[in-house]
Amino acid sequence: MKLCSIMERYMAPDDVTVRAPVPLIMRIAVVLYKLGSCAEYRVVANQFGISKSSVKKFVYMFCMVQGPIKQLIRVPTDEEAAEIARRFEASHHIPQIMGLIDGTHIPILPPSDGYKDFVNRKGWPSYILQAVVDDRFCCKMPGSAHDANALRQSDLFQRAHLLPKSMKTIGGHDVNLLIVGDPAYPLLDWLIKGYANSPHLTPQQDSFNTYLSSVRVGVEMTFGLLKSRRRVLLKRSDFHFSFAPTMIATCCALHNFCQKELDHANSSWLEEVTDRLNNFPQPNQPVNL
Repeated sequence: MKLCSIMERYMAPDDVTVRAPVPLIMRIAVVLYKLGSCAEYRVVANQFGISKSSVKKFVYMFCMVQGPIKQLIRVPTDEEAAEIARRFEASHHIPQIMGLIDGTHIPILPPSDGYKDFVNRKGWPSYILQAVVDDRFCCKMPGSAHDANALRQSDLFQRAHLLPKSMKTIGGHDVNLLIVGDPAYPLLDWLIKGYANSPHLTPQQDSFNTYLSSVRVGVEMTFGLLKSRRRVLLKRSDFHFSFAPTMIATCCALHNFCQKELDHANSSWLEEVTDRLNNFPQPNQPVNL
């Protein structure tokens, strides 16, 4: 109902219509059912007793709105980033961490022209959803792209100078707030990753890798929770490939909305997601040495 009140000015039916309009609450329900399941337009239309064109119209209306829902995806303020860093340090004993970056592949129906550009290393077509947990989402790179290239093409990389700044002196050095990535990402002054696997690592370096890996589990759990709430991200949907990035970003915004409202997520959902992911195993990214 809170979502209905937020979207009322964008999706409320017109006052003057030839026949009785679909009420707002059903329009929102249609969108949530479509994004929360793997059902096709035909199935959703039969479920609600409306036409397929109406289902598509409501989904596009909801996803195309650049209003309060999309504003849930944003960079934290300096105060919020400092609080995130304090929580990370308390739980994982690594200071100055304000976010975790990673990517996950979302199945799509690719275009016939340029099909191979969308095929990932596992052999199925996808978009890369790249996310910094709780901060910013990016989804516009075809599945064949490397994680490091997806980062360079993202708004996050282009606007890195706008990230929160909060220096802390550690061991006599000023350390800025950092984002944690996996070995596929480049090492930057605002992005940190573990040491490359080598038999020559010192015990301190090996211990650092262990602590950093324990931090990165958080972003993988977030992707699992996102897909458990929005099952449309688990299989190839009937959305046009050009609309898929907008739909995926909307699912991410709805995830943030649920987190903000402390919406309960059932653990059994994650088990179902794990089973379904076996149909589309995630590609392993090679490290660009």
